[in-house]
Amino acid sequence: MKLRDLLKNIDVIEIKGEENVDVTGIFTDSRKAIPGSAFIALRGVQVDGHQYINNALDLGAKVIIFQDKIDVSKEGVTYVKVKDSADAAGKVATQWYGDPSAKLKLVGVTGTNGKTTTATLLYEMFRKLGYKVGLLSTVANYIDGVVYHATHTTPDPLALNEMLSKMVDEGCEFAFMEVSSHAIHQKRISGLKFEGGIFTNLTQDHLDYHKTMAEYLKAKKIFFDNLPAAAFALTNVDDKNGLVMLQNTKAKQKTYSVRTLADFKAKIIEKHFDGTAIDINGKELQVQFVGVFNVYNLLAVYAATVLLGQDSDEALLILSTLKPVSGRFETIRSTENVTAIVDYAHTPDALTNVLEAIHEVLDGNGRVITVVGCGGNRDKTKRPIMAREAVRLSDQVILTSDNPRFEEPQAIINDMADGLNSQQMKKTLLIVEREQAIKTACTLAKEGDVILIAGKGHEDYQDVKGVKHHFDDREIVRSIFGE
Repeated sequence: MKLRDLLKNIDVIEIKGEENVDVTGIFTDSRKAIPGSAFIALRGVQVDGHQYINNALDLGAKVIIFQDKIDVSKEGVTYVKVKDSADAAGKVATQWYGDPSAKLKLVGVTGTNGKTTTATLLYEMFRKLGYKVGLLSTVANYIDGVVYHATHTTPDPLALNEMLSKMVDEGCEFAFMEVSSHAIHQKRISGLKFEGGIFTNLTQDHLDYHKTMAEYLKAKKIFFDNLPAAAFALTNVDDKNGLVMLQNTKAKQKTYSVRTLADFKAKIIEKHFDGTAIDINGKELQVQFVGVFNVYNLLAVYAATVLLGQDSDEALLILSTLKPVSGRFETIRSTENVTAIVDYAHTPDALTNVLEAIHEVLDGNGRVITVVGCGGNRDKTKRPIMAREAVRLSDQVILTSDNPRFEEPQAIINDMADGLNSQQMKKTLLIVEREQAIKTACTLAKEGDVILIAGKGHEDYQDVKGVKHHFDDREIVRSIFGE
């Protein structure tokens, strides 16, 4: 592709060299550059791509796209200075892959909790409606039923547009994706054209990256600010930040709620561990999900389905057949009538939601034993809060390892325990080995009790010192229960 075609819609400050040059590939990783390619130098969180321009040139790159001052000048190379190389990377990737998002009805889901469930259930809903559909999520990426491994909630712009391009090639009409705050802030979604955006909720998370809740909120809001007038902006008005998302959007504003008046309203009629009876806009149905937080997710799915032009009655019928996402309130029962619930909850709010959902169903009949840890090299401020919420809503708590990464597991557990007073510590055990913690919880549980194993959900590994060791909470529980 010609360089001048790649630079459409980009805020270019200066070009030195031949603008009519043919580009053989585009890369943001200098190690992947090939002869004739364009290298885009990004300011990363850990490293600055501007420092690796010479590496890309050594491998034959003929175009350098950058934003900072550089002291490089090589004959036969075109240098393109742009206002923002992160924004440029997204738009260049969009052009390189033929603007795939414009050929799909792409919907983005953002918020602290519920992104994976909402995006995945929309994918399932539209497949059952008979469409070819794509999905980009934390758990996995799908193109019409074919799974592709996921490494990030939202991939980098090149991988993202490549996946969307494959979806178009496979005949997909719709695509649903999680949009993380990191991806918005780093402009990984720059250049994409969205049919709609969904806001789930906003609670404490990622403060290791955003530093303050105000900055975290701002990152989410940018997504809605940039939606086009033809798109829809669907927000949860029961969240205190729900209407904030709509303040500057040009998109069609729509709301959903369980507590107040909204365009899409749900009421909970009956709760049990196998599902919930609900009413949506005056029509009753039984769903295979537990907890108020899941009612919000299902309501968002129904609302988006209707806003995408589908029949409301058919949407409700399919909603009743949908099953929970892997590792989200996943229920495993023993022959002794002990229920284990494996859930991805790794924020204070998510943990509270799951525990409250368990209590709603138990209604005082049976104890709650919670196994929970916190990830290493992540927001440390949530650790004591997680421990306090676990103790507040459980009869017994076991603090253990999650993904310690490059931190010492015991140090993470100590940070959690620091949030507890001496009275709270009386019903808390500290067990570093996660498998031993799960086994202990199962030993303590009696008939009618519920064990919540929180934090890792669908993950089948434990990240220790940069190495991912096989570890699956569900496998361990099933082994203990003798399945």
